[in-house]
Amino acid sequence: MATLKKFNMQGKHLGEVKVDDAFVNAEANGQMIKDYIVAIRENARQWSANTKGRSEVNHSTQKPHPQKGGGRARQGRLSSPQYKGGGRVFGPKPKFDQHVRINRKERKAAIRFLIGEKMRNNKVHILDSLALDSPKTQVVAQFIENSGIKGRLLVLGDSSNVKVQIGDHAVQCDVSSDQHANFIKSMRNIPKTDFSLAKNINGYQVMVASEIVMTESALQELSQWLC
Repeated sequence: MATLKKFNMQGKHLGEVKVDDAFVNAEANGQMIKDYIVAIRENARQWSANTKGRSEVNHSTQKPHPQKGGGRARQGRLSSPQYKGGGRVFGPKPKFDQHVRINRKERKAAIRFLIGEKMRNNKVHILDSLALDSPKTQVVAQFIENSGIKGRLLVLGDSSNVKVQIGDHAVQCDVSSDQHANFIKSMRNIPKTDFSLAKNINGYQVMVASEIVMTESALQELSQWLC
């Protein structure tokens, strides 16, 4: 069973944390990974680019010069595309919903493989807690320096769960919380850092990150969700 290094906020090594073999031994088809990443990027587009054609621009409709007698090519109107301020030919227009559907099992397999690849390369670390009394950028920056983390960093936090009793069954529900607010404020001025809850992670965030830091609770959430 693979292990991950565990640190405290001061960057001190506290020990090792065991990881489910499903992460380390994860395999995925390369084309599936590519299709998944491309779909994420396509779904992030706004599709709001808009240009005006010759009938839409606010321009004079008069002819640039007489049709005959000047020895020049005939022209229709000043709003034609060849004139400054004229309409654009075949320009982009707002499109209908271009959402690309991502298969749920393929999504899980891709994220599991990408995280497992980081673990095999010792690019995933455990932080004992993300709790801070107040926003302190210097504390987070010192942690990054002391723990030897380099490049783009992705921090994963755990979500807030509440057990609700429904009849004879206990159901675990996610609730909105600001438990990580101070940590997020502390790292937002540090370049090349990103924060996400473990339940909201996507493969593109994992792929572009050089190293990943998460809490043990976040690791358990990922294991329950992906393994």
